Amino acid sequence: MSVNNTLSIFALGGINEIGKNMYVIEYGDDLVIVDCGAKFADEALLGIDLIIPDITYLQQNEHKIRGLVVTHGHEDHIGGIPYFLKKLNVPIYATRFTLGLIELKLKEHKLLRESTLIEIHSESQLDFGEIKVNFFRTSHSIPDCLGIVFNTPEGNVVHTGDFKFDLTPVNDQYSDIHKMANIGEEGVLVLISESTNAERPGLTPSEREVGSHIEEAFLNATGKIIISTFASNVNRVQQIVHATIKSNRKLALLGRSMLNVVKVARQRGYVDIPDWLLIDARDVKQHPPDRVVVLCTGSQGEPLAALSRLSTNNNRDVKVLQDDTVIFAASPIPGNEKDVSKIVDNLFQLGANVIYGSSKITGMHVSGHGYQEDLKLMLTLMKPKYFIPIHGEYRMLHLHRILAETVGVERENTFIIRNGDVVDVQHGEARQTRKVQAGDTYVDGVGDDEIGDIVLRDRRQLSEEGMLVIVCTINKEDGKRISEPDSISRGFVYAKNSEELLFNINEVVKATVDPFKDANVLGMKRAIKKEVGQYVFEQTKKKPMILPIIIPI
Repeated sequence: MSVNNTLSIFALGGINEIGKNMYVIEYGDDLVIVDCGAKFADEALLGIDLIIPDITYLQQNEHKIRGLVVTHGHEDHIGGIPYFLKKLNVPIYATRFTLGLIELKLKEHKLLRESTLIEIHSESQLDFGEIKVNFFRTSHSIPDCLGIVFNTPEGNVVHTGDFKFDLTPVNDQYSDIHKMANIGEEGVLVLISESTNAERPGLTPSEREVGSHIEEAFLNATGKIIISTFASNVNRVQQIVHATIKSNRKLALLGRSMLNVVKVARQRGYVDIPDWLLIDARDVKQHPPDRVVVLCTGSQGEPLAALSRLSTNNNRDVKVLQDDTVIFAASPIPGNEKDVSKIVDNLFQLGANVIYGSSKITGMHVSGHGYQEDLKLMLTLMKPKYFIPIHGEYRMLHLHRILAETVGVERENTFIIRNGDVVDVQHGEARQTRKVQAGDTYVDGVGDDEIGDIVLRDRRQLSEEGMLVIVCTINKEDGKRISEPDSISRGFVYAKNSEELLFNINEVVKATVDPFKDANVLGMKRAIKKEVGQYVFEQTKKKPMILPIIIPI
């Protein structure tokens, strides 16, 4: 299939996973990117802070890129933007609140001045050559969310973004159901829709239901209230503000992301917090415990977040006291349960009353992602010819396909793809026959260094097998060894208990270096790694990282 006059749709992140979303719509010489997210690394990725999409394909086709359009401001949709802009400085289109969050990131990375940020809304229309773009409003757990319609010569492609159908939203940002229905009536060639809650039957409960449960807990609490939720869930923050006022308490914010997001939300009018209500976290101790609420980050058990520090009494300003109430106003994301449980245990040991667990039991959280009936409603409104489920693990995509079949989408017209798989549409017919490069890019530490697989392999080897440093001094003229080699073990064997092994390793080094007739440092290093590696494995069945240091003098 020739790609010159072909509509191509694919993901560089966000399929068979929840996180680092990045999708591409391409027609001829015009290419539009949707979202640029990041996700946090697990314990197996040693020293890695963030995982972002591999953008090799975009770098190879930079001349085609017309812009990056962002559906909403969650980390898995905007977290990769600073790293992306360092490689490809393209215009970014996003809503007012989303731009505020992006600006925070770009300031931190000193990129704001040279970046092009363009504000859009649900009535905006963009012209990207052969691709025209318009939008519709959706409900989610963060303000200013958009679905996207791409008008192409082949037909309309709809990307839903993250959504649910909340008929009583706290912020009055209603899903534009009538506009969605009109889009469906005009004809949708391909629907790209999120699948996060495809396993959950029914309709997603309204965010408004959470407010009454929070108020009840606040009015019944005796000591200090500490409540943790996602900083980006501004609607939840507003309900916490209302409950704080109703219970005649003061509100302190704790955690860098909470402070930053609330600042943006207040400046841009998305949350209303009276100045008289707020106190500095440093002043919490000056108020009676039963007159204070602390709103903090860390509901997912993040080790460095505010709630984790509170659970070990490692915060100098706020202490968890006997009979304080701690509320988890968020359900653990799959994979975070162990970290959350540890914090809950710590809090109980400090004597706190802890409200945690399933949102069905506590009533302190509702999802921002549509359940099965929400997903079916979106499919029914859009009536697509072809369907691509995204934003979910494989089982979720599979179940979303089954839901699509129940509302009339032909089974063979649903494409369950992986990152890099391209769905090409030509003359109204879709095929999946080719791939582009896609994968993970690792970001290490607070810097911007991208880490490759080789470095990760080395780190894993160091963590599992340790390191053996071998120092040998030679004559730089003839390569003759001047002194005895010295072998230093770190995480491999304990030197005092392995003197014989280290002595024999030094003997292997001497036997390897002495035959050299000149100061061939590189050759010596290679030979030492090979010979010592073989000997160590024979003796210990271990493969430590061997680091030869040859010093010519």
